[in-house]
Amino acid sequence: MNFILFLVVVFIFYMLTKNYKSDGYNININKKQKFSGNLEDHEAGLLISLMAKVAKADGHVSELEAELLSNTLTQLSSVFQNQAEVREKLKAIYKRELEGFENTIEIAKKYYKLTRGDYQKRVMTLEYLLNLAYIDNEFTNEERMICEDIADALEIKKSDFSALVAKFRNFYANQYNNQVNTLENAYKVLGASKSDDMAIIKTKYKKLVRQNHPDLLMGKGAEQSIIDKATVKLQEINEAYGIIKKSRA
Repeated sequence: MNFILFLVVVFIFYMLTKNYKSDGYNININKKQKFSGNLEDHEAGLLISLMAKVAKADGHVSELEAELLSNTLTQLSSVFQNQAEVREKLKAIYKRELEGFENTIEIAKKYYKLTRGDYQKRVMTLEYLLNLAYIDNEFTNEERMICEDIADALEIKKSDFSALVAKFRNFYANQYNNQVNTLENAYKVLGASKSDDMAIIKTKYKKLVRQNHPDLLMGKGAEQSIIDKATVKLQEINEAYGIIKKSRA
């Protein structure tokens, strides 16, 4: 998972669970629980169920969505003493809830009852779900409809929902623009263009490596300042070639 996205996920999960007073059915990272009841009625199970609905809203679960869900399963189960058992049960809940959407509102209302006294917690939950919806850099109409239904059942203000959507839209738009700028710069570094095939790009890459390889320059008796600059340049060349290869994989 992209490191920045992973940090976002960890932060939101921490905010969801920190200093939360547990009545036996809420997530609480401050004290490990030994849970033997019905996980479907526990906050952890309800959150996983809602994530399943959002992940499958557009008809398929992307690789990034699956990775986020896997990390969440691990993080949620880690707050229980019987961690391995709970993780397997949460995974089973997730797989079952992928099968349909008819009980989405019912699940969200159950979650609301458990968090009725903490509006900010419900906002953070919605933020977590929106992060899942946006993680593949596409927020479909189906995903938006599911998230709106969940937000309504959680009694989230329309203004707060809109603010969260705008936040993620801007975040992922900026991330995409940064990726595009990085790729364009990579072509400039190699003196290549997007229309060049990989054979041509590889030839240009090898030529630049020969021109800037510190060992070759040292063998030619180049001054240390030139060798130092070439070392930095070679790293830039290697990174540029790696970016272009990844973009075409």
